[in-house]
Amino acid sequence: MIAFAWIVGIVLVLLALALGGFALFSAWTARQVEKRLPPHGRFIEVDGARIHYLDEGSGPTLLLIHGLAGQTRVFTHSLLDRLKRDYRVVILDRPGSGYSTRPSRASAAIGAQAHTIARFIEALGLERPLVVGHSLGGAIALALALNHPEQVAGLALLAPLTHVEGEVPPLFRGLAIRSPLLRGLVGWTSAIPLSIRNRNFVLEAAFSPQPIAADYGTLGGGLLNLRRHSFINASRDLMATMEDLAHMQERYQRLTIPIGVLFGTGDRLLDPAKHGAAMATKVAGLDLELIEGGGHMVPISSADRAVTLIARMAQRVAADAGRALTT
Repeated sequence: MIAFAWIVGIVLVLLALALGGFALFSAWTARQVEKRLPPHGRFIEVDGARIHYLDEGSGPTLLLIHGLAGQTRVFTHSLLDRLKRDYRVVILDRPGSGYSTRPSRASAAIGAQAHTIARFIEALGLERPLVVGHSLGGAIALALALNHPEQVAGLALLAPLTHVEGEVPPLFRGLAIRSPLLRGLVGWTSAIPLSIRNRNFVLEAAFSPQPIAADYGTLGGGLLNLRRHSFINASRDLMATMEDLAHMQERYQRLTIPIGVLFGTGDRLLDPAKHGAAMATKVAGLDLELIEGGGHMVPISSADRAVTLIARMAQRVAADAGRALTT
């Protein structure tokens, strides 16, 4: 009995040392990442969150919203320089993502994030921008249009999440943690080492069947996911996505603003038929465009097609505004 207790004690000590080592490694990794990729925008307080954003260019306003585990650099990688020639481009880190914070008790639900972004639009005086949403950012853009129609002139959706998913895609199963306690424990210990080990699998799933962008970690900001709070908030986002989607689906037919959707036919994360073609049956006049052989990372891998769609939606928004002035 004494020998057994001694063995259990040794095992517990070794486990504690291992977990402590993981925690130290994770903290060191986060510091190195933030030294290499510091904030590159401005900050504003909105609804108790400190929102990190960029505001560049001039012309009609675009508001860009990134997806799950993303941040501003997903759009600055290949889109910003092209868009800011003709538009005022505002890109934000969603609450809890990138360098934006989110109050610990704040909801991560799609509607709650849309509400905070609506307040952000008010705070910056953006009036009614054309909202560009990628992946989960597409669902939040739709929630903005449904819940805050006075603040959205149109939508350009890039591989958007639009309908309830039956199961979590393999890429995100490591984030599917319901318990806040377990989520925090994993975030402090194994999340970062496992993210490093699984890097190639994650990137291939996100970009396939197109090539992985070699500079995604730096110019695309992918390294910023190697931080404890990035993992925890991405997990919260994932687990909250289904809270609002079912009710949103029932209201899509009410949308009358210009909406364009761009999807890659080879997207391995979201089914183009379920999340793209299905929207065309619910929203009158929806502009659906498919990229043959395209993957999920449309803002990077299919940037030219994204710019074209955005420009087309901006023209439709301008035409609608012109008609409104003459009536």
